[in-house]
Amino acid sequence: MRSPVSHSLLATIDDPSMLRELPRESLGQLADELRDYLLRTVSASGGHLASGLGTVELSIALHYCLDTPRDSLVWDVGHQCYPHKVLTGRRDQLRSIRKRPGLSGFLRRDESHHDAFGAGHSSTSISAALGMASAASLQGRSSRSVAVIGDGALTAGLAFEALDHAGGIGANLLVVLNDNGMSISENVGALSQYLTTQGRGPAADAAAFFRTLGFDYHGPVDGHDVDALVESFLRLRDVPGPRLLHVVTSKGKGYAPAEADPIKYHGVTPFDPEQGIVAAPSTAPTYTQVFGDSLCELAAADPRLVVVTPAMREGSGLVSFAKKFPERYFDVGIAEQHAVTFAAGLATRGLRPVVAIYSTFLQRAYDQLVHDVCLQRLPVTFAIDRAGLVGPDGATHNGNLDHSFLRCVPNLTVMTPSNATELRAMLRTAVELGEPCAVRYPRTAAIGSLAAGEPLPRALPVGRGEWVRRGSGIALLAFGTLLDTAHDVAEIIDASVANMRFVKPLDESLILELAAQHDILVTIEENSIVGGAGSAVSELLSARGLDTPVLRLGLPDRPIEHGTRDQCLQEAGLDVPGIFDAIARHCAVIEAQGGRGRKTLRMRDNAMFNGVLRLLTRSQID
Repeated sequence: MRSPVSHSLLATIDDPSMLRELPRESLGQLADELRDYLLRTVSASGGHLASGLGTVELSIALHYCLDTPRDSLVWDVGHQCYPHKVLTGRRDQLRSIRKRPGLSGFLRRDESHHDAFGAGHSSTSISAALGMASAASLQGRSSRSVAVIGDGALTAGLAFEALDHAGGIGANLLVVLNDNGMSISENVGALSQYLTTQGRGPAADAAAFFRTLGFDYHGPVDGHDVDALVESFLRLRDVPGPRLLHVVTSKGKGYAPAEADPIKYHGVTPFDPEQGIVAAPSTAPTYTQVFGDSLCELAAADPRLVVVTPAMREGSGLVSFAKKFPERYFDVGIAEQHAVTFAAGLATRGLRPVVAIYSTFLQRAYDQLVHDVCLQRLPVTFAIDRAGLVGPDGATHNGNLDHSFLRCVPNLTVMTPSNATELRAMLRTAVELGEPCAVRYPRTAAIGSLAAGEPLPRALPVGRGEWVRRGSGIALLAFGTLLDTAHDVAEIIDASVANMRFVKPLDESLILELAAQHDILVTIEENSIVGGAGSAVSELLSARGLDTPVLRLGLPDRPIEHGTRDQCLQEAGLDVPGIFDAIARHCAVIEAQGGRGRKTLRMRDNAMFNGVLRLLTRSQID
């Protein structure tokens, strides 16, 4: 049993200015209280745990020595920001983290004036802090700028671009390197190995590397010795020019299970801290798990298949693949641009690379996808996880743009499965096609069951959908995993349903057939309504001179904030009531313009339908 810890000192801190009134000798006690508070709170609410446990002393020392928020403190990524949130007036709200309408799991400028820069993606802190430092210089202000970046985030090219720029112009900037040897999983790359073998030693040879970039190097410092940290920050905070403090921390510090397995405790659901995380009963596999298992099957049959991931082994379902095929598995670190071009290079020599990447992380490598893969028509498959709404991670991680930014790229096939079996078939299709392909799927339990040992389905005919339910009047064209939702709506209004499967190339013949036999087409996708698959359908009909009305349903042109996935879908109007209501409103508009809107909608004249209609649309139709 863990001994109870009083939070009496922590309870007095509602702002960093109150922290700065404490005597230095009490900061150790504050660190103990803060660490215990984090453990007790996050284990009850869920969220990112191990990273915050590792930055307790660092957060205290920074706010103690800096005049925040006048001084700009820029945290990278946001996983490590929970102690910062507690110390900046959000202590009592921490239990609401990643829940609607509570705190974001990341940094947000609109959440607190202490969050100098919003961050959900990695490696942005040095660039942002350099911009703030340069602005302060131009404006004649004496405020300080500090960036806190982990060694995992330091693997990204953006961080090196910022270091090079800052060193070149002699900016008044302090970079704190939080070196814990981890990103989400173990850190990779030559720099990580160098910091581990050299930077922790007494010679501190890592200084040569940063001095080459124009930085005055200091450290390494024990990141869990709050007094040593305070001494270092007091000494360095007003030194002019670019300087870097190398701080060595342990992810999960102070909670033995998290120290022993920081990967497992990186992001947690609620658990008992006395027992630690206990394996949950087996549930339906996620699309991520289906992808990982299918990839192993494909690799066993095709020695050309290799996998590239930008530090997303666990998140992208690649743990088994990395163990079974270590020589064909490449973790390039948090370096999305490099991951894509590296895969392009592999493809030029006859291999079939699969880039496993989150939808929002692919945004960071868009030029490489266009220029290095698609223009050269190289056989790279993009397995795009976290497409659509991701729930608790919120707006920074919602994959709501990929239909839009992928379908305009020449030579690229874009597939969106409606269930687990189709995901497996599409992966096979992509790898065997021998051209650039993208398969996008959401972060949720997979629809449809898979029998043990079930072989991979055959490849799909490219650009062909399927008319899966025949109704009359209205046709619902579903792109992806909202197909089941479309079926539920169709049961109410007796609509036809088409499983479109391909965003590019579209099944033009199926769309034209549906347009010829229905009064209204409704496209449904878990992607931005702007420029998405629905827009592609409208463009096709317009090009053919057809005036069949098209109602495009998708994600609105604004961020969807964190919450449960069901809450997010409801807000976007992509649940059954939301889709039904949108169709009813659209029919009312068509009828008001002299069309067949209401007659089209009221094809099933039964009590259930009319009751739902009145409930959802009230007087707009009646």
